Amino acid sequence: MGGDHGPNVTIPALAKVAERRGDVRFLVYGLEEQVRPVLAKFEKLGSVTEFHHCEVAVRMDDKPSQALRQGRWKSSMWKAIEAVKSGEADVCVSAGNTGALMAMSKFCLRTMATIERPAIAAIWPTVRGESIVLDVGATIGADAHQLVDFSILGAAMARALLETDRPTVGLLNVGVEEIKGQEEVKDAGRILRETNMKSMDYRGFVEGDDIGKGTVDVVVTEGFAGNIALKTAEGTARQIGEYLKAAMSRTLMAKIGYVFAKGAFDLLREKMDVRKSNGGVFLGLNGIVVKSHGGTDAEGFMAAVELGYDMVRNRLIEKIKLDLDQFHARLPQVGRPLSAADDNI
Repeated sequence: MGGDHGPNVTIPALAKVAERRGDVRFLVYGLEEQVRPVLAKFEKLGSVTEFHHCEVAVRMDDKPSQALRQGRWKSSMWKAIEAVKSGEADVCVSAGNTGALMAMSKFCLRTMATIERPAIAAIWPTVRGESIVLDVGATIGADAHQLVDFSILGAAMARALLETDRPTVGLLNVGVEEIKGQEEVKDAGRILRETNMKSMDYRGFVEGDDIGKGTVDVVVTEGFAGNIALKTAEGTARQIGEYLKAAMSRTLMAKIGYVFAKGAFDLLREKMDVRKSNGGVFLGLNGIVVKSHGGTDAEGFMAAVELGYDMVRNRLIEKIKLDLDQFHARLPQVGRPLSAADDNI
C-alpha cells in the first residue's frame, strides 16, 4: 500500500519478479478494494500469491508513534513484518513510510541480542561497481560501539550480496589520518584494527569522495551524515541528468549528436537512476526488512524485492550472527569500545 503509487506499482513489480524467479511466493497485505483489481490483471502472479485484507494502511505522512498506535497488530505494514517474525515469510518489502516501517520492525522483530540500534544499508553505485553504505538514516548520532556494530552488519551484507569472502570496510571521516575526526570514530577504528576479524578487511578512514570511487566495499557512518550523503548523491544524479538533457537539446548539432550517442546516454541514465537499484536493508533485526524508495516505479520495486530475495538466498541473518559471535569472542583481548550506555564512565 505504500509509496507514491501503491498497488499500481507494487503489484506489477511482483509480477515481474514471479516471471524471473520460479521459486518465489508472495504474501500480500493491503486494502482489498485497491489491491484485488490490480492483482486480477496478472493471472500468473495470482497463482503464487496469498492475499490478506487489512483494514488499516499506514499513510506516508504518519508519524512513527502515530503509526504504531493506530496500526499495530492490524495494519498491512505490521502484518507483513509479523509474517517474518512468525516464519510465514522470509523477508518483508515495503515502499511505505520509512519511519513507521523502522519503528514497527524494531517493535515486532526486535534487535539482535548484542545490537543496540539497527541501521539502514543502501547499495551505492560506484565507478568500480557497487558498495554498501550504512547507516543512511536509522540512527542519528552513533557511539563507537554502534559504529563497530554497523561495520559488522555491513560486512555481512557485503558477503551476502557482493560475493566476496572478506569485504573491505572503511569508516567515513573528515580525513584519512588517524588523528582526525570525532573520538567515537577514532575509537571504533582502533577496535576494528585490533580485533582484525576474518570476516572483514578494515582499511581505516575514508572520505566523502571515496564513496563514489568505490574505495572500499562497505562505508560506515552514523545516520545523520549517511542520510545527507544519500540525498546529496540522489540530487546530484538528477542535476547531472538535467544538465545533459538541456545540453543535448540546445542546438541542432547537439540533437544530431545525441541520436548517435543515445545508447551511451541510456546506459548513463540507467546507472544514475536511484529508482533502478533502490532498496535499503534494515540490518541488526531478527529478520530481514527491505525499504524501497517511495517514489519508485515497478522496475525499482522489483529491484527491492529481488534484493530481499538475494539476502535470504545468501543467508544474511546467519552471516551476521556468525560475525557477531566472532567479534565478541575477540573483544576481551582488545577492550570494549565506549558506549552511551556506560553511564558510570
